[in-house]
Amino acid sequence: MSGKRPSLILASGREKSLMRRHPWIFSGAVKRIVGNPQEGDLVDVVGSDGRWLAVGHYQNDSIICKVLSFETPDIDDGFWLARVRSAVDYRRRLGFFDMKDTNVFRLVHAEGDFLPGLVADYYDGVVVLQAHSVGMHRELPRLADIFSTVLGEKLVAVFDKSSATVPGGSTDGYILGDAAPEREVVESGNRLLINFFEGQKTGFFIDQRENRKLVQDLACGHRILNCFGYTGGFSLGALRGGAEYVETVDISKRAIELCNRNVDLNFSSDERHCGVVADVLKYLETIDNSFDFIILDPPAFAKNHRSLQQGLKGYRNINQRALERIAKGGLLMTFSCSQAVSTDDFRTMVFTAAATVGRRVRVVRQLPHAMDHPVSIYHPEGEYLKGLLLQVD
Repeated sequence: MSGKRPSLILASGREKSLMRRHPWIFSGAVKRIVGNPQEGDLVDVVGSDGRWLAVGHYQNDSIICKVLSFETPDIDDGFWLARVRSAVDYRRRLGFFDMKDTNVFRLVHAEGDFLPGLVADYYDGVVVLQAHSVGMHRELPRLADIFSTVLGEKLVAVFDKSSATVPGGSTDGYILGDAAPEREVVESGNRLLINFFEGQKTGFFIDQRENRKLVQDLACGHRILNCFGYTGGFSLGALRGGAEYVETVDISKRAIELCNRNVDLNFSSDERHCGVVADVLKYLETIDNSFDFIILDPPAFAKNHRSLQQGLKGYRNINQRALERIAKGGLLMTFSCSQAVSTDDFRTMVFTAAATVGRRVRVVRQLPHAMDHPVSIYHPEGEYLKGLLLQVD
C-alpha cells in the first residue's frame, strides 16, 4: 500500500464483493476516507482489519471506486502496458487482425479487459479511445503511446472521444497522429463511413457485428424493417444477403442521410432500400403486415435502476407494436442495450408483449454482443446487450 495515496477504509463485513473480485466499490461500503482524494485520483482500498485489498480510481459518485488491481498497488507504465498487451493479444488470438472482410472491432472492453472506465475501438488503423471516468481520461496520453508500442505499424492515429462520457466534459480530437474526420471501414464485406466527431459511441455500434452478420445470412427473400437503424449496419447486411426490400427508420435525419450514403457506397442507389426519418413507435403503428423480418435495436431506455420500470415499459411498447404488425411466420430480432435491464427483465418484457398480442412466438436464438466484447466473470453487469431472435406465427 502506498503511504502517499488516500485510502478508502471499508466498513466491517463490506469486503465480500472484493473477495469475489468485483471491480466496483459503492460509497455505502466505505466507513471513512483517509486523505483528501479528488475525482480521478488513485486510492488504496483497505479492509476493516487494515489489510490492503485493491487500488483504483476515486469517483464522486455512488460507485466511489473502480478497481484497477487486486494484486499490486503499483499502477505504473508496466501495469498499463501489460493490461493493454493482454487485451490486444486476446484479439490477435481470435484472428481479428487477420480478417479479410472486416477491419473494425473492439480492442479494450472496460471491465471485460480489466480496465474499468476504458473503451478502445479499432477502425482500420485508427484507435478511438473513450474514457468513462476522470481517472482513466487522465491516462489517455500515456495509453495512446502504449497502443503505438503494442500495435506498431497497424496504428495510424489515436482519437479521444470522451466529451460525452467524462464527468465535466472534454474535447474530442486526435491525441496521436491524424486522419480525416470521416473514415471508411469494412465489416463483413460492407463498406461503412464512420465520422469520429459526429458518430455515436466511438463512431459505430461495433457490438452488433455478429448479429448483423446473422441478418446477412438470413435475409434472402425477406422484406425487412430495420428500426432505430442509425447509419444502416443491419440494413447493409440485409441487402448483401439478398433481401427483397429493406426499410431503415430512425428519428435522426443525419443518421438516415449517412445510412443512404452507406447504401450508395455499397449498392449504387439500390431501389430495394428506403430510408425513413420518423419516430419508431409512431411509425410501427402505421405499417401493415408486409414486413416479415423486423429488427428492433433501440437506444438504452433505462439508463439506471431508477428508470428501469419506465424503460421496460418503453421496450414493451415497441415490441408489442412489432409483434402486432409482423407478417405470419416472420422473424423478429429484438434487443436491449441497457445495463440496468437484466436478462430475466428482458425476457419477461418480451413474454409480456407476446402474451398481450396473443400470437404464437418461438425463441430461435439468444443474441449476445460480439466476441471482442468479453465479460469478466466477476462483473456480470458487463453483459449489457441482450437480444432474442423470435419466430412469430
